[in-house]
Amino acid sequence: MNRVDGTERLWAPWRHQYVAAPQQAATCLFCDAAVPGNADSHYVITRRAHSLVMLNAFPYNVGHLLIAPYLHTSSLTELGDDALVEMMRLAREMNGVLEGVFHPHGVNVGMNVGAAAGAGIRDHIHLHVVPRWDGDTNFMYALSGTRVMSQSLEEAAALLRGAVSEPASGS
Repeated sequence: MNRVDGTERLWAPWRHQYVAAPQQAATCLFCDAAVPGNADSHYVITRRAHSLVMLNAFPYNVGHLLIAPYLHTSSLTELGDDALVEMMRLAREMNGVLEGVFHPHGVNVGMNVGAAAGAGIRDHIHLHVVPRWDGDTNFMYALSGTRVMSQSLEEAAALLRGAVSEPASGS
């Protein structure tokens, strides 16, 4: 950071691609990720019969995964048993993958259903799988609300795809 006119600045030019991306019509991130050919651009790690796993493009930590059903719904009660079971099995598998690749000290697994529950994407339910390390609540976030990522999304996606039993192809 440097101080100019009393203002702190953290230079992170690699984030510009997200800020400058053209605004698209109101489409669903998870439905777009499910389209064949979008694995690389949406950081899809693996696809299964009823759901997919992808990296969160705005993660809490490196390796922050999202598991989403293909069914576009905001309601957990609308999902069939096959999709629910598959999502939990993927959460278990991704926990193991994260342990093997990033060696976290713990993993948060959770779902926010609805705006009042804190869902950032309210129209399509999804499960978060977030690797955590002792002391990972670093001073940057505590002081300025800034998260420091130690690895690019592309690098993390490549490592994770290499560790899953059925990696998503680039197509």
